[in-house]
Amino acid sequence: MSRLALLSVWDKTGIVELASKLVQDFDFELISSGGTAKILAEAGLTVTKVSDYTNSPEILGGRVKTLHPRIHGGILARRDVETDLQDLEAHQIRPFDLVVVNLYPFAKTIAQPGVTLAEAIEQIDIGGVALLRAAAKNFAHTTVLAQPGSYGKYLAQNADPSLDIRQDFAVAAFQQTQIYDQAIAHYLANYESKSILPSNFTLGGAEIQALRYGENPHQQASWYQVGNQPTGWTTAEKLQGKELSYNNLVDLEAVREIIAEFPPEEGSAAVILKHTNPCGVALGTSLLEAYERALAADSVSAFGGIVALNQPIDVETAEVLTKTFLECVLAPGCAAEAQTILATKANLRVLILPDLNQGPLYSLKAIAGGLLVQTTDAGKDAPETWEIVTQKHPNPQEMKELIFAWKVAKHVKSNSIVISKNNTTLGIGAGQMNRVGSVKIALEAAKNEVQGAVLASDGFFPFDDSVRTAAEVGISAIIQPGGSIRDNDSIKVANELGLIMIFTRMRHFLH
Repeated sequence: MSRLALLSVWDKTGIVELASKLVQDFDFELISSGGTAKILAEAGLTVTKVSDYTNSPEILGGRVKTLHPRIHGGILARRDVETDLQDLEAHQIRPFDLVVVNLYPFAKTIAQPGVTLAEAIEQIDIGGVALLRAAAKNFAHTTVLAQPGSYGKYLAQNADPSLDIRQDFAVAAFQQTQIYDQAIAHYLANYESKSILPSNFTLGGAEIQALRYGENPHQQASWYQVGNQPTGWTTAEKLQGKELSYNNLVDLEAVREIIAEFPPEEGSAAVILKHTNPCGVALGTSLLEAYERALAADSVSAFGGIVALNQPIDVETAEVLTKTFLECVLAPGCAAEAQTILATKANLRVLILPDLNQGPLYSLKAIAGGLLVQTTDAGKDAPETWEIVTQKHPNPQEMKELIFAWKVAKHVKSNSIVISKNNTTLGIGAGQMNRVGSVKIALEAAKNEVQGAVLASDGFFPFDDSVRTAAEVGISAIIQPGGSIRDNDSIKVANELGLIMIFTRMRHFLH
């Protein structure tokens, strides 16, 4: 007797080709439901509808199709248990050798603007999840394929995979249902909720790439996609270059967060980053000018760095990019001629991410016995709410400079100090144990160009010493969150020395 396969898929990719192979090469009979049965019949394949096989019609507008003993009995039957075989014979149930199922696009649906709760609920798959779980549970006797990408592997086994491979397919199916249920639970828990942090936090992901190693060669690492729908870096196109490493991906996300601060419609911007800290950030009248100014800000640190541009790479910029050793270049696009130029640096990784604003909702850190979860620092500062606390006020150009420096300081490891002039970073002090140390590092990097520059600090000044130091070398304005019990001391000194000082009332620590 021929073998039996159940095919019920939302994503029809490759299903006709798979079904044709099953019938023609491996002597399968096909049982199918709804749209899957229709597309197989239109392709000229003989297929039995689930409703005909069970003698039970689809009901409740299609909500109940495959939830039937003749279906689930055939999937869950153990071929080595005599009572199971007796049940099959008594109820005239044939066992299924293969179950091919993928699920309603719940995550894709809720990602669309204006989707109602009722519309989202109708995209919660019930029968498909039940089929996947049943077939995965019985992997000792039944093969389950949960994604079109697994069809080729199955056929390569001549439709007779080993127990180990069937177990791998089962694991993939359980991972799919886990991710699916997490998306539903998160959506329902947070629908019209004031809090976006759920009381029970769950996270799942499917491995998309095993990495050579982690932060160091002795650490293992893999890259996982969260959710069924590719987003963020999983949608990026790598035009060229070596395989991405763990550290590359960490740095790319850090540089994406910075470049996203500068919308392309507001002008050209370039960021050069090393070890998650920016070493040069600049705006320009052209992409080339922005990059050259960012490079000049700290050309030594730029060696082996990561570059992000907020506009598609043009020929002029591509030519200059090839003159410095870089690990990665990120942009929303790349001209064909520019791509040809970049190709002369075969090892340079060039990534295209059209939407640079595709950031995560959560930030996570693992601690012993658990996780720390927070919303990402995506809050947009509103300059109109800032408080000018000194007698001297900034003019429009000075305010623009202060906004620029503040945007960069947000993405520098605390304690962070950023000194900028002409919308270009001159000196960046990052990750120091005290703010005075960060000020000194930033001033040393700025050298003799600091006259008339502005200074941004991610946290308040606990004492007035850094304000005095900044004034002595020619800093004209300071922007900081404020909030110290000694704020008045800093304001008093700023007034005495003729500085501008702004309190944003929003802190941007980055640990």
